[in-house]
Amino acid sequence: MSAKRWIALGIAVVLFVVSAGINFASVALTTDFEEMFSTAASLDGLPEEVIEDGSFSDRIAVLELNGTIQDTGDTGGFLGPVGYNHTHFMNQLNQVKEDASIKGIVLSVNTPGGGVVESAEIHDKLVEIIEETDKTVYVSMGAQATSGGYYVSAPADKIFASRETMTGSLGVILQSINFSGLADELGVEFVSVTSGEFKDMLNPAEEVREEDLAIVQSMLEDSYQGFVDVIANGRDLPEERVREIADGRIYNGTQALELDLIDEFGYEEDVIAALKEDLEIGNAQVIRYGMPNDFASLFNYQASRLFGSPETQILSEIMNNTGGPRPMYLYSN
Repeated sequence: MSAKRWIALGIAVVLFVVSAGINFASVALTTDFEEMFSTAASLDGLPEEVIEDGSFSDRIAVLELNGTIQDTGDTGGFLGPVGYNHTHFMNQLNQVKEDASIKGIVLSVNTPGGGVVESAEIHDKLVEIIEETDKTVYVSMGAQATSGGYYVSAPADKIFASRETMTGSLGVILQSINFSGLADELGVEFVSVTSGEFKDMLNPAEEVREEDLAIVQSMLEDSYQGFVDVIANGRDLPEERVREIADGRIYNGTQALELDLIDEFGYEEDVIAALKEDLEIGNAQVIRYGMPNDFASLFNYQASRLFGSPETQILSEIMNNTGGPRPMYLYSN
């Protein structure tokens, strides 16, 4: 990392600490700390928060998938991931699978999508849960459930959305910045020593080669075929039909219903009510999972709740930006 980046990071850290301290102090006087730490009471597995009280033997778990689906690293540490946490979400899926009292799952999706690998991992785990445990999965789409957000939703027994939900963007994208022209203009020369011809393909300091694009396009076609298969299998649609609608465009909820991409209109409370009715467990307890019980994870979770995390999100982006283009199931404008 260059000296300028270290200086910028240092300034960002200082601003974050000051802002975080002020925000934390401002809410500390009005926060119910007994409630704040109440989700840490469970000794086994992830802590649970009861959303609706009811029968402990027939329960529904609400799993919230918010933010870009991307694995940014471990859950621990003061500067752990803020927003979507892939490790934590996969832990929730594993716990749901093993809990016999959980009869149904509401997957609450509000995401533009994300990584190809992470989206596939969630999708495959949901399929595993459905096939091996016979649990029912309903999806509640929020404001946005595009690209990878739809990919993970596809295997659900039913998909609900509002008329205004943004979904679609069915496809795969890989983006890269090229500044070779600017470098030439400024007289800047970049030196790259590699062990093979394509080791530095899509080097932003060099003109894009047709051979590089052909290699990347081949990768994207494989990922796109996987996306098409997921939709065709999950929604029981012919592949030809899926390819017609999976051209990258976005759809609202009304259009998605007409295209058989969703099943019904409804918000999260409607989805929970429908799942209770369909499973005939009207007195079901409804829960969601919290973060693990270690202090660092609990602090990150509560901090994000307490002060909305705009500074933390910026700092987390700086810390977790690994660089380098990669295929994404992501809506990007």
